[in-house]
Amino acid sequence: MSLFDSLRDLLPGTARPKRRTPVAAKPKPLLPPPEAITVDHAGVPLVVMFERSAKARRVSLRVDQRSGRVRLVAPPRMARETALGFARAQAAWIHGRTLRQSPPVPFADGAVIPLFDTPHVVRHRPDRRGTVWIEDGALHVAGRAEHLSRRLHDWLAGELRARVSTLAHAKAARIDRKVTRITVRDTATQWGSCARAGGLSFSTRLIFAPTMVVDYVVAHEVAHLVHANHGPQFWALTTKLTDGDVAACRAWLRRNGERLMRLG
Repeated sequence: MSLFDSLRDLLPGTARPKRRTPVAAKPKPLLPPPEAITVDHAGVPLVVMFERSAKARRVSLRVDQRSGRVRLVAPPRMARETALGFARAQAAWIHGRTLRQSPPVPFADGAVIPLFDTPHVVRHRPDRRGTVWIEDGALHVAGRAEHLSRRLHDWLAGELRARVSTLAHAKAARIDRKVTRITVRDTATQWGSCARAGGLSFSTRLIFAPTMVVDYVVAHEVAHLVHANHGPQFWALTTKLTDGDVAACRAWLRRNGERLMRLG
């Protein structure tokens, strides 16, 4: 018994407070695994991945940036036939997105990948020691074949980090701001992000984009060091910090973003 409990027992009319009974958290509903369904469009079978999501409030169609697959996402309690009916009604849209999908380009010997939008052929060099180097317009990757993809990915990430670090620090200095950290990650939903503490993060996929687009994305995130929104003042500062045309860079990303996600 604590000293407080002893003193409380000596005072007349003092009741011991009721202890709250802990309430067990409601278990999250178990969601079924994604399944492949077929939607018909003018006699053409279209494969769609049907999945439930606890975050979904309505049924929707989404395109997986990495695989290119069309996903039918529905709330946990929506009737299956309601979700499938939505997909059938959107069969023409699904067919159009399927036709637009660019084929994946794995990192392998002979693959052609754009390095800052300049095509480079991947050459596997099992006879050489080291990592990756550029020679005669080709990306030479040393070592064993099973390590080629990872080795090339790590090298590309390092090249991008060096490029965006130089740009970010220079642009931040122009507006009297400081970048505290630079990171690059293989993200599929954002080209870049800015933390309140001054850390900037960029998608490794930018290594495949033109230098003017990389410059714009860096300017975009540096502008967020001043404006944590997308208001008029933010866009005015982004335009000031961008060497090229902001509208043209944004249009390029809209047209080519999915293609960049299919590389590697």
